Amino acid sequence: MRRDTNAAGDVFGGWVASHMDLAASTAAEDRAGCKCATVAVDGLVFHRPMAVGDELNVYTRILRVGRTSMTIEVEAIRRVRRTAIRQKVTQARFTFVALDQDGRPCMVDR
Repeated sequence: MRRDTNAAGDVFGGWVASHMDLAASTAAEDRAGCKCATVAVDGLVFHRPMAVGDELNVYTRILRVGRTSMTIEVEAIRRVRRTAIRQKVTQARFTFVALDQDGRPCMVDR
């Protein structure tokens, strides 16, 4: 939407990154079986802009599962409006920690 644009008229990178975080948190919580929190985002690189009206697709892959944390690779791909053209917008590695009911790190359900 237009409210999600930057000064150049492209979709704001923070909007894209927030959807990447949402997708990664879903993958983390599915894997851990509990609440998870983002603790780091590494290597966020924007390859190309995303235009208003493009479709955003976000893909996740769990790279590493530790005792209380997970690293998840996330790719954001746009489908150019009214076409079949798909292009990578950005990618990053998100690190999550599993949390117990008191908000303390807990074991990832193995």
